Amino acid sequence: MIAKNPASNLLEQSQYKYSLQDVEKPNLYRELYPYDEIPKIAFNHRRVPSNMPAEIWITDTTFRDGQQSRAPYSAKQIEDIYKMLARLGGPNGLIRQSEFFVYTKKDREAVEKCMALGYKFPEITTWIRAKKEDFALVNDIGIKETGILVSCSDYHIFKKLGMTRSQAMEHYLSVVKQAFYAGIRPRCHLEDITRADFYGFVVPFVNELTELSNETGIPVKIRMCDTMGYGVPFSGVALPRSVPGIVYGLHHFSDVTSEMLEWHGHNDFYKGVANATAAWLYGASGVNCSLLGIGERTGNVPLEAMVIEYASLTGSFDGMDPTVITEIAEYFQKELHYDIPAMTPFVGSNFNVTRAGIHADGMMKDAEIYNIFDTEKILNRPAAVSISGTSGLAGIAYWVNNHYKLLPEQMVNKQDSLVIEMKKTIDQQYADGRTTIMGDEELEEIVQTLAPGRFGK
Repeated sequence: MIAKNPASNLLEQSQYKYSLQDVEKPNLYRELYPYDEIPKIAFNHRRVPSNMPAEIWITDTTFRDGQQSRAPYSAKQIEDIYKMLARLGGPNGLIRQSEFFVYTKKDREAVEKCMALGYKFPEITTWIRAKKEDFALVNDIGIKETGILVSCSDYHIFKKLGMTRSQAMEHYLSVVKQAFYAGIRPRCHLEDITRADFYGFVVPFVNELTELSNETGIPVKIRMCDTMGYGVPFSGVALPRSVPGIVYGLHHFSDVTSEMLEWHGHNDFYKGVANATAAWLYGASGVNCSLLGIGERTGNVPLEAMVIEYASLTGSFDGMDPTVITEIAEYFQKELHYDIPAMTPFVGSNFNVTRAGIHADGMMKDAEIYNIFDTEKILNRPAAVSISGTSGLAGIAYWVNNHYKLLPEQMVNKQDSLVIEMKKTIDQQYADGRTTIMGDEELEEIVQTLAPGRFGK
């Protein structure tokens, strides 16, 4: 059958409907995943069109996947972080949802505290396993959407669940139907999709979900879970590792609309952010993230990274407040005693700090030379320098001006006597064998010794 596609305004052939392939032995893609070697990236040179939706957004899993790799948050801490997420996402709800556990008394207390705030965004959702007893936990809370774990690779279906593909599909559909009967929107977490038989299981299963959705009039969200971080964002990569191929395939062969497609990635191969961006570019409206990327193993896609990525792609924050990113980082460090690696983009202590004297000299002339963007305006994090034996006069002068927040008419330069004397004192320490950088308190003491009261306390 040939019909006009309203999205492309072209005549297109109706697509072949894939049927479940109920194999006797699991397809483990051993050529791609030999286990005793590094996984292989295979290309078939099939390219799909980029198709970024008119609206894209972020969803949050800080309180679900983010809690699976650290000590649990208290209910008060969850409430504090949730408030910051709402401020970061802004009035347009670009952080659209946040998912919560509901298994313990503390979990439910946190949900109740956050629901009592009455925020429209992020919408509070939950997560359960595909078990009837789990569904009962969310049935009476008043939650409108819940995530349901529906593992889709043969690694999980055969090895973990001990089922065949048809048995797994029947089991998953029975739980999803319970959500329909209760009037709750199901969000199906297709776990391990980058090791799944895409046309033999994923597409036929999602087709069943789409038909159920059409019958009931209740939307079904599809979360594409790159559980092991095997996804690849490059054009022309073969399935099941191709992020563009997965997004395009579900949209094209299973009629899943962009707003019902959501990417959930991990960073095992350093591709977390690139894969999430590719999901946006090829047709998924949602990308699921956690604050600071905290999550299983190497972590999830960092939510703060996708806030910046959103602005890069659209040219605007559209109401998001990126300065809250700095507040969140400080909260994790001070309240949760979480050690953020110093080099972490946007939130690490060194992300916009330079040590080299020649770099500091450039920053004194114009911070833009060595700073990625106006970090003071966008993140409320002014560019800084750290002082060591290689910082030079320029680095010391920049530190003084920045640390004491001096007005232009008060600023010192490389020829200032204080800067020259500070360098002599610092150089002597390194000549005596020091190897670590100078701390701010140490430098303050040197200033107070050489020029007491010049800049106040």
